[in-house]
Amino acid sequence: MSQWHHARGGWGQGQVFSGCSSAKKKCGNHIPERWKDYLPVGQRMPGTRFIAFKVPLKKSFEKNLAPEERFSPLDLFNKIQKQNEELGLIIDLTYTYCYYKPEDLPETIPYLKIYTIGHQVPDDDTIFKFKYAVNEFLKENKDNDKLIGVHCTHGLNRTACLICRYLIDVQGMRPDDAIELFNRCRGHCLERQNYIEDLQKGPIRKNWNSSVSRSSGFEDATHMMERVHTTIKSVNQGHWYNLHQTQGYPVPSRHFHTQTQDLQQSVRKFSQNQNVYQRGHVPPPGPPGEDYSQRRYF
Repeated sequence: MSQWHHARGGWGQGQVFSGCSSAKKKCGNHIPERWKDYLPVGQRMPGTRFIAFKVPLKKSFEKNLAPEERFSPLDLFNKIQKQNEELGLIIDLTYTYCYYKPEDLPETIPYLKIYTIGHQVPDDDTIFKFKYAVNEFLKENKDNDKLIGVHCTHGLNRTACLICRYLIDVQGMRPDDAIELFNRCRGHCLERQNYIEDLQKGPIRKNWNSSVSRSSGFEDATHMMERVHTTIKSVNQGHWYNLHQTQGYPVPSRHFHTQTQDLQQSVRKFSQNQNVYQRGHVPPPGPPGEDYSQRRYF
């Protein structure tokens, strides 16, 4: 059984487990470099559950930003709501907690932290954790249309690398098509050449993390998980998971979703490798005559 801890109150004592002490940067209110240059939120990637955005900044950063430049966790939800979408999970790839904390999010939104080093192609452990989290979310949310929001600092390079790696490795998408789809929906193009080359020419990553033996099973490799009570919206309690770059697997012991909600979407067939999705916000990429908004990825 996975082990649960609460940030405050509830079952037992709250604890924070970190596998990377170097991830604990000295926090200030300095705006991340080039953060202002990027659109806050992209659009849903047709045929998928992914949406990318740059890191939202907590209230203490606002004094260093003009009103039109501000992008807080609350702004994130407002912008996604304007797209008639609903977030079901946030995956945070930044290497710090300086910009916002899970407590800044509504209780109903599961939050997952995967420390991912910038500028470097993510290692196999990081890729596996991302894939596993996405697959678990899709299994638990096959009857709704909630989105997986993914961000790094700019919502671009690390974010693109892991989303595209999932589409290539798990869903069988062509690398160039995955990159183009991400670029169109994010509104910015993947910049780092080492990421592009890895996606285009790198090997398909196996879906099993060889650093943990099969005999140990998932139970022994489970990361300590935490749950946060926030003050924004006290409705149903959600879970968030804290992953670090140490060996192991995220093994949720409860459902990602906190409630089943009728979004008045058409019924979609779901299997391990596909979920029919027939709605898109932007023209799909790919050669003429091939409509990627109708392709079945998940």
